[in-house]
Amino acid sequence: MNNATLITGGSTGIGAATAQRLLKRGHRVAITGRDPEKLVAFANRQASGADLMTLPGDTSDPADVQAAVTTTIQAFGRLDNVIINAGFSLPGALTDHTPEAMRAMVLTNVLGPALVVRATVPHLKDTRGRIVIIGSVAGVKHTPGNLYSVTKWAAHALAENTRMAVTGDGIGVTLIAPGKVDTPFWDSRGGTPPGPAMTAENIADSILFALDQPEGMDINHIQMRPIGQTN
Repeated sequence: MNNATLITGGSTGIGAATAQRLLKRGHRVAITGRDPEKLVAFANRQASGADLMTLPGDTSDPADVQAAVTTTIQAFGRLDNVIINAGFSLPGALTDHTPEAMRAMVLTNVLGPALVVRATVPHLKDTRGRIVIIGSVAGVKHTPGNLYSVTKWAAHALAENTRMAVTGDGIGVTLIAPGKVDTPFWDSRGGTPPGPAMTAENIADSILFALDQPEGMDINHIQMRPIGQTN
């Protein structure tokens, strides 16, 4: 039976590139996203039929997360991989953000991944599957007043905390920490900054590398930058 993978934030950027890679391999893939139109647009660009399922929802909402996992299991019969990718950043520094915007980012970038881990681990125990959490170089190299860095630092902590909790159950956990990537992530910040940048496909290749490890082998942390990025 073909592997089944759930990807949060899968309609654009890194999530979409990873979904495309997996679909070409014959995986069955479920992607989540808050914008139903973007999910439909992604699905329309594929020729995947029943191998692709789109699930509108908010990863910071426990009910949406549980519904996505339940629907994936019902449709595919199993869950082999989870790619926790959904997240966003706010333009400017912490002093520029409203409390409401700060709360939304923390819920999406920190609570959301934890909810996905909580909902998927019982199923991954059955398949001895793998979890990939998308962090960021920003999670280890801070800039002044950058709340996004704080949320990604938390995602890095979640990855190691989860690894320790589930490695005895045969579940692999990998943190992918990219530097600058040219994706729609930058749309709310005036576009991708000038200078070297990786592509979403570059990051997708690293995700697949983590998923492809043989049984008994786990890659725990991949940190990557485009050559020429100094920060």
